[in-house]
Amino acid sequence: MREIQTKTITEIVKELCIKANLELRTDVMIALEESLNNESHPRAKKILQILLENAQIAREKKLPICQDTGIAIVFVEIGQEVMVVGDALTEAINQGIRLGYEEGFCRKSVVSDPILRENTKDNTPGIIHYNIVPGDKLKITVMPKGFGCENKNCIKMMRPTVSVSEIKKGIIKAVQEAGPDACPPFILGIGLGGTMDKAAQLAKEALILPIAQSSPQTHIARLEQELLVEVNSLNIGPAGLGGKTTALGINILTCPTHIAGLPVAININCHALRSATGYL
Repeated sequence: MREIQTKTITEIVKELCIKANLELRTDVMIALEESLNNESHPRAKKILQILLENAQIAREKKLPICQDTGIAIVFVEIGQEVMVVGDALTEAINQGIRLGYEEGFCRKSVVSDPILRENTKDNTPGIIHYNIVPGDKLKITVMPKGFGCENKNCIKMMRPTVSVSEIKKGIIKAVQEAGPDACPPFILGIGLGGTMDKAAQLAKEALILPIAQSSPQTHIARLEQELLVEVNSLNIGPAGLGGKTTALGINILTCPTHIAGLPVAININCHALRSATGYL
């Protein structure tokens, strides 16, 4: 067994919270640059330029990319040969979030109760997903998720007999309903299969994949590409002001499901798709 101290985990979570909020992912920057080169709408081109400039300023000046530094979503892959030593793992992760949001001057937006709405003042607790995998390594990904786009997510429990065309229509409708309110251009994470909760988790996990990475399943890769073309034909455009850059990318993850249903989860992210990954 390999021992990993929780104080080390706290430190890396702190660093990931700061990095994710201050440095836009390289693949997102590339997608924005490519969209700028391919965009023909003058207003859309100007907005894309502003988004790129904003990301550059945030990186250089050590400022948050967006004022909504979100709720911290944490994906943890724990090797089954790892022994975590020290405090409880969940508390160690939340302590890293506390320190990261304080030292990174990030807005604290988490409330302790969904009805009473009292701010926890340290952006904890985070939403933590654990997965046990082979090996003796620990992988942690922090994804701050703002709620301008999170509020536009949806899950559709479709019939198992629906056609691919009907699945696409449901996803396109969700994008249309999100419109300018979710701060386009978007990156879409789609979860197909499993159960309602599993599909939702898959949709969020899909957002941490590289934007340009196609599904290894040929039929799913084709669906990703077809959806991207159709979404970009909606003329929502950057900031909802028109243009052919409504989405920068679409990634789909799938899971086996029951013969009687087809859960489809749609997780919409604004252009500020922020995540950072560390290894121990």
